[in-house]
Amino acid sequence: MTALTGTLAEIRDDFQALEQNDRLQLLLEFSDELPDLPERYRDHPDLLERVEECQAPVFIFVEVDDNDIVHLYATAPKEAPTTRGFASILVQGLAGLTADEVLAVPDDFPNTLGLTQAVSPLRIRGMSALLGRTKRQVRAKVAA
Repeated sequence: MTALTGTLAEIRDDFQALEQNDRLQLLLEFSDELPDLPERYRDHPDLLERVEECQAPVFIFVEVDDNDIVHLYATAPKEAPTTRGFASILVQGLAGLTADEVLAVPDDFPNTLGLTQAVSPLRIRGMSALLGRTKRQVRAKVAA
């Protein structure tokens, strides 16, 4: 298993400590905890990138501040709780990380949560795409 640290590692460990049915419940709890978009993005959906691989309309936006800290913002409909839950996991798990730390998150992180039995492969692919697009935006912001 890849060495993860901080909040993402805690989240992964929380999922792995649970039985299959409880993992899905934890994911649904995360879906309720997705923070609202900051005011500056609410009226500017043009700034957000659609994650096309997700069946539900999921949009993300990444900022890298002057201290190289990544801020991920995401929006997903309440009617898509699994996708919304994973967006929430990323928003919370990446909070406070530097660009290099975010880029070091293993691409297979979604698979390490132990949800492959609980949600469809299509949803896992959507989760992976969320992470991949986040990293791509981080790379673009750092390069700019």
